[in-house]
Amino acid sequence: MSDSNATVLIVDDESSIRRLLRRALEKEAFHVLEAENGSELMQIIQAESVDLVTLDLSLGTENGLELARDIRKISDVGIIIVSGKGELIDTVVGLEIGADDYITKPFELRDVIARVRAVLRRSTDKRTTSEPVQATANDTTTTGFVFNNWTLDTSVRELRDEHQQICELTTGEYELLHLLVRRSRQVLSRDQIMDQIKGTQWAANDRTIDNQIARLRKKLNIDDSQSSAIKTIRGSGYMFTPDVKPLC
Repeated sequence: MSDSNATVLIVDDESSIRRLLRRALEKEAFHVLEAENGSELMQIIQAESVDLVTLDLSLGTENGLELARDIRKISDVGIIIVSGKGELIDTVVGLEIGADDYITKPFELRDVIARVRAVLRRSTDKRTTSEPVQATANDTTTTGFVFNNWTLDTSVRELRDEHQQICELTTGEYELLHLLVRRSRQVLSRDQIMDQIKGTQWAANDRTIDNQIARLRKKLNIDDSQSSAIKTIRGSGYMFTPDVKPLC
């Protein structure tokens, strides 16, 4: 997909910001759509072929992070969060729930254009050149996986314990665990994990993966004596060690 074929949806409740971004993007030959609230956003996503969304975090009474989560439930479109909030927690949460990048207001238009191109390039590379991940036991038709006392049901994206109680996972935690169980007994570097989950060209020192690993260990009730279940390989990355079987 070339830039001239890409459609960008600008979501912001400030008309001046939408106008500013629209002019800059159209100057670079992008096809541009606009939405000023969540309702318009979802209508356009479902009706149009959109390649990337720039999403403001504060849309009046609406929460941009919740909208990003809603988008991810129905689409793998690229998402760049745009906000006046510079707190680290917003950045981390945004990336964990599926956003591809994050920029803060005030911004440089050249930086926005560069990030839009980078996310579109990563999305294209991921669709066309990503190495397919082999499922455990070479079962590519399985609807889930079983390990220790846990069941990861991929048909409904749920993690259940031995009593069939659901363990709540964020989108980022689910995607990471899904990758780990499919690559059980294999060492995965942070770069490999980020490439598989987010696409290529992510910073090697990104701490998001480390934070997600820590939370997964806690949710899976992995204490210090069991930490080898998600083993840290010094200088290399992580390895998921339990025996994993396809869900029958």
